[in-house]
Amino acid sequence: MTYLLIKALHLAAVITWIGGMLVLSLLLTSLSPTAGARSRDETRLINRARAWDGRVTTPAMLLVWILGLVMALDAKWFAAPWLWVKLIIVVMLSAVHGIQSGTLRRLANNRPQTPPAFLRFAAPLILAAITVIAILAIAKPL
Repeated sequence: MTYLLIKALHLAAVITWIGGMLVLSLLLTSLSPTAGARSRDETRLINRARAWDGRVTTPAMLLVWILGLVMALDAKWFAAPWLWVKLIIVVMLSAVHGIQSGTLRRLANNRPQTPPAFLRFAAPLILAAITVIAILAIAKPL
């Protein structure tokens, strides 16, 4: 594959992954964290969100990692400080996605779950992180 094709697929995967994380953020802040009787619609929404996360968002994240590493290896960017800063932020985003997915799974299994407090602020944190990543990837300032 050519560099530009890999880059385009990487960007499409990033958009899909981040979009999925933002939707999960919205969903998790709007659901009641306590176990108990959930409405049929709420249960259906949780199950559909889990299915989407498992079939689309998580595979997109994996594709982001694979294609990003392919580009970095091909371009020999591993000596560049901007890439290491970007990788640290991507690791943090991956961790947030894991926490979101785990929280959603526990809610779907109707187990009492108080989501970590920072998940209330996940959406703005995700947007800030992706903005910094875009600046690093395009401007390569470091």
